[in-house]
Amino acid sequence: MKLSAIETPISSLTGVGPTLSKTLAKVGIFTVADLLSYWPRDFEDRTKKVTLSQFATGKVHTIAQVISHEYFGYGKMRTLRIRIDDGTREAALVCFNRPFLAKTLPENSVISVTGKFVLRYGELQCTSFDAERIATDTSLDNYLDSDVPNSKVFPIYPLTQGLTQTQIRKLIEKAINQYCKGIENEIPENIIKKRNLLPKNLAVLKIHKPETLQDALDAKKTLKYEELYAFQKTVLERAKQRKKNVETLCSKEPPKDFETSLSPRQKLLYQRLPFPLTEDQKKVIYEMNIDMDLSETQVIKDDNPFRMSRLLQGDVGSGKTLTAFFLALRAIDSGGQVAILAPTEILSKQHAENASKILEPLNVRIAFLTGNINTAGRKTLLNALKTGLVDIVIGTHALFSQSVVYKNLRFVVIDEQHRFGVVQRGAILDKGRTSVDQLAKQEKGELPKQPDLLLMSATPIPQTLALTIFGDLDVSTIKTMPMGRKPIITHLTMQGNEYRVYEAVREELKQGHQAYFVYPLIEGEEIENQDSDKRVMPLKSAEEMFTFLSQQVYPEYKCALVHSKVEEEKQNEILNGFRDGKIQILIATTVVEVGVDVPNATCMVIEGAERFGLAALHQLRGRVGRGSQQSFCFLIYSQKISEIGKQRMKVLYSTNDGFVIAEEDLKLRGPGDINGIQQSGYFTLGIADPINDKDIMEMARDDILAEN
Repeated sequence: MKLSAIETPISSLTGVGPTLSKTLAKVGIFTVADLLSYWPRDFEDRTKKVTLSQFATGKVHTIAQVISHEYFGYGKMRTLRIRIDDGTREAALVCFNRPFLAKTLPENSVISVTGKFVLRYGELQCTSFDAERIATDTSLDNYLDSDVPNSKVFPIYPLTQGLTQTQIRKLIEKAINQYCKGIENEIPENIIKKRNLLPKNLAVLKIHKPETLQDALDAKKTLKYEELYAFQKTVLERAKQRKKNVETLCSKEPPKDFETSLSPRQKLLYQRLPFPLTEDQKKVIYEMNIDMDLSETQVIKDDNPFRMSRLLQGDVGSGKTLTAFFLALRAIDSGGQVAILAPTEILSKQHAENASKILEPLNVRIAFLTGNINTAGRKTLLNALKTGLVDIVIGTHALFSQSVVYKNLRFVVIDEQHRFGVVQRGAILDKGRTSVDQLAKQEKGELPKQPDLLLMSATPIPQTLALTIFGDLDVSTIKTMPMGRKPIITHLTMQGNEYRVYEAVREELKQGHQAYFVYPLIEGEEIENQDSDKRVMPLKSAEEMFTFLSQQVYPEYKCALVHSKVEEEKQNEILNGFRDGKIQILIATTVVEVGVDVPNATCMVIEGAERFGLAALHQLRGRVGRGSQQSFCFLIYSQKISEIGKQRMKVLYSTNDGFVIAEEDLKLRGPGDINGIQQSGYFTLGIADPINDKDIMEMARDDILAEN
């Protein structure tokens, strides 16, 4: 039986009553399978003796003798302090809320003790410890050369209120005794041997009850591989199914006369451009044109229509939006409609304005739809979408709201794709399958088409991750930048020398240019210093710096403040004012990370730069350098910057290449950095991490491809 098939209710285990069942439900444990799949978050190795004199190396795990019992405080605050000596030095166990330990660990008894000891108030202390009596009224000398009794590797599980490590360990042990032997492998036997993995039942046993730390690591490797193997198999099956039986031979290299491969409206746009397309843009347009033609003609052998499904990666300012406009024209020339979905109203409005300038002269009808469109205007717009009077609609989540019906939605573009979940992507694609023309086809017994899909990301994804996480998509990349763009010059400045940055920005302002100042906080907050009882200076915030910059540093220039707490209508007004040149200095948080395109802005100042991730820093830097003028990015960092922070600054200083930065970002995160996935917009699995375990994921992918 597979582990997932053990659907026996958790309440069937001895000792699990209604109260404990409710507590376990809080952490997602409802069945025995859930319990056995509740993987430890860490392991504590108690197989080696660590004396009190070695406390600085980690947790102490030793045999000691109780010297005396002492008390401090009065009344309900009276607390027991147990003095111990393990032959290397003395220490104190401070027993908050545990007065019963006076009887459990009497004076002169020999005990085993495990805990994190620190120097406090002139002595070595521990307040959170495990202790067990070994003998009473005997000499410690008899145990000085002995190993600590019952030493083993303890799994550490994530907990919730009302659940203890002891409880969860005992429950898992019961489940293992009753069900573990019958658990079947979920990876082919030949791969288990090839990759030196454990059988599934042994992996489950060893991860919950490891005899050594190596046992736990071997079990984790097996379970991670199994999870990533299943994920990659699903991804590759989807890719295979999507492309099944497509009859095409194509080099994917654009012809020398690129214009001959374009549709009528694409040719018109190509001829009207005041600048040449980059070679990367041409290649991407050409290969996607082929995919879209295949999707339209459905060159297939069975009822499995091919549709384009691509991820377009491109650095900030590389021309992804223009590329998407070219592809939108292909869909329109084929009689379809296009939906361009963006995560914010600011970004979607910017796309709509650009589309109007570039595409309306080509007889393309464009509409803008968000949740803020008034009732009367919304009704007219929805009717135009349904009857086919709109060719391209650009907007936010409103594009897939229940009231929206399309005439024939054939192409969907999702910008900043990591801001949208799988369900949201599915919702907009469903609008294509249920559009008026597709439902009419269904009534005639024909197979409805799903729209072609283009996901766009300005946050470069390392190639290895793109192939594995987005393995069911074709991945296209634009690396070359449009002509006339100058690399942004990045300067590093330590906090305390900001005045130099302010003067450098002033020189740019004198030339009629504009500047951004970005801060990690909206309002100031006091930060505790973990190494002392003192308080440290708060981080600079957008609100306090707006006052400082506008009144004391740049009183002669128009400054404005924008952050997430500013009403959306006011945000739009400020950003439009900045774009139109009415505002010279924009003080902000990361709300300007995407969707703000102001070619005249030449300075990006990021204070508290060490508080941002590499991807965010690169995105913010990309707000400048969008015109022909030389642009600058100033990273102001704290004097107490960490080593990782220093490395981040060095990476930003040394390169403008987002793909290089993405690879370095992956290296800097290292094992155990749980923020990486959230920041990058990737997904989470169970025990595996698609970023930190990318080597295992590539291994699983290779094995699956070898099978086929």
